[in-house]
Order: sequence, then structure tokens, then C-alpha cells
Amino acid sequence: MGTADQNELSLRAAWDENAEDWVRWARSRECDHAFWHLNLPALLALLPRPGEITLDVGCGEGRVARALKAAGHHVVGVESSSALAQAAKDADPSFEVKVTDAAAMPVPNDVADLAIASLSLMNMDDMPAVIGEIARVLRPEGCLCFSVLHPLNSWGDARAGYFETVRYTEELERGGARMTLHDTHRPVGDYFDALQAAGFLVERVVEPVPDDAYIAAFPEAARWLERPGFLHVRARLS
Repeated sequence: MGTADQNELSLRAAWDENAEDWVRWARSRECDHAFWHLNLPALLALLPRPGEITLDVGCGEGRVARALKAAGHHVVGVESSSALAQAAKDADPSFEVKVTDAAAMPVPNDVADLAIASLSLMNMDDMPAVIGEIARVLRPEGCLCFSVLHPLNSWGDARAGYFETVRYTEELERGGARMTLHDTHRPVGDYFDALQAAGFLVERVVEPVPDDAYIAAFPEAARWLERPGFLHVRARLS
């Protein structure tokens, strides 16, 4: 159940404070089954072929980066939480992670072919600024692929008007683990306005649907057959 967040911590600080819980949750295929069975496959299917550098923006404990590296990408991570960045390095010592605010990355202009933001833009304090930074560091015609909680999903969790931008928390318990998620509900248009302002053209929009095998293993996923849980977007610099 979602509740309005009265905590004055930035989203950046809130996720750093909950890093240990998130590592445990994120690496469990039972706890975060939606990521492993729905979001990761949909994201990987959306990606262009690997180029020279792929940025993982908001890389967390590194689970997406590890999947990207296995698929042939040379990945550089960007993560504001030092605790999560260290967890990513512990899991893969060869992984380069820059501990920094994604809205002000210490990365030169025009260096990356592809940027990934897997379920992270909704955790950013200034989402439009982050998308603007991604545009800066991408090469001409570079690509951004991102996933977020579908605004129709986060709208219900935030218990706010659909067109409001509202930070909220959600308490989850599954498989003996607990996790407090710190997210922001925004209407769909806010993401597309930020993309347009940064010079991106949207190439594809996907609302992933669970397959029969996923629903058989986790029957609660059937709700996403009627109402989308997640939104995936591929956009390219024009």
C-alpha cells in the first residue's frame, strides 16, 4: 500500500539509507519477481545492438549491468548511493561505477552510444535534469531506453490526482523480506515532455504483459493483464 512520504530526505538519501534491504530484495527472484520475469526481459528486447559504451543510469546494486555485460555491452554505471555502488562493485569488481548525482554526471559530452535507466527515473529528485544530462553524454543519434512503474500503477500507490507529481513510499513484504520503496508518481506526459525538451524522438513504447509461465509461478501477476504495471520507452537523439 502506498502512502504520501513526509520524510524530508532526498530520494537519493532515502535509497542510500535503505541500500542493504534493496540489495537483498533486488537479487531475489521471488521478492522482485516482476523485475526478473517481466521487466528485465522486456528491457533487453528493447535495446539496440551494443556500441562502445553503455551507461547504466541509476545502476543500483548492478543487476542490469551484469545482464548487459553478459549480452556484450561495455557498461559504465552511474549511481548516487555509495552503498549501492559498493554492492555493485562487490558483485563484479571489474564494473566501473561513478558515484554521483545523475543530474550532474562527471562524464564528457558525446561519449556513450546507449543509456539505460531501469526503474530509476522515478527515483530521481529531478527527472528532467537527468534526461537532459543523458542527452549531453550520448553521441549524436544515441539511444536512451528506460523503464518506470506505469503511471497508472504509481497513481494508485501515491493516492493522489493523476496529473500531480507526488513522492510516496510503499512498504512491501514478500518471501520473509521487507522493503520500503521511495518513488515519485508523475503523469505519462511529464516523461515525454522531458524527452522532447532534451532532443529525443520516441521510437517505441512497450507496456509489458506477463506470459502464462510467469502467471503460473506468481498468480498475482495476472493483474497486469488488465492494467499495465510498467512502461518501457526507447528514444533516440534527433
